[in-house]
Amino acid sequence: MSHMKATIRSVSVELFFKKGYFATSISDIANGCGIQKASIYHHYASKEDLLFSILKGTMDDLTDCLKTSLAGSDDVEQQMRAAVRSHVRFHLERQKETFIANSELRGLTSEHHKIIVQKRSEYERVFQNLIQEGGEKGVFAEGDVKILSYAILTLCTAGATWFKPDGRLSIDEIAAIYDGFIISGLKQSA
Repeated sequence: MSHMKATIRSVSVELFFKKGYFATSISDIANGCGIQKASIYHHYASKEDLLFSILKGTMDDLTDCLKTSLAGSDDVEQQMRAAVRSHVRFHLERQKETFIANSELRGLTSEHHKIIVQKRSEYERVFQNLIQEGGEKGVFAEGDVKILSYAILTLCTAGATWFKPDGRLSIDEIAAIYDGFIISGLKQSA
């Protein structure tokens, strides 16, 4: 990614996070980058294309992070712990991007929306497969796999709305709390 393209993306993340996608204009982005509006279109076809780039990049990075966290273990409980911690860490470390990804999906064209929803579904299936496998092996109690995955992901994603980097707990401490809570719940759900 070129330096200016990265700058446009970074400024857009800040503005979309602070003002919202719809309240941010191309002029706002250009001013934040110190460039002319027309220069943005050299790197992105439209403001919506820029939003899609942010959402797609965030989703791709989230998925890569999850896959990396799962590598090296065949134990379903350890994999679920790693998946939960990975999801929490990513959402707290990339708070602005994940907040945008969860709040500005409506700004996408139907074609781009479909791509992001498909990527989300693939990501959710990783959690669903772990829950299913854990249930089959008797590690987790039986339950509705899809609903349980939504509950876990929604809970873990919510940290992006309240997390303060200078708060009393570190990202790893928060991830450990989520991990313990979720594993306990999976073992007791019915």
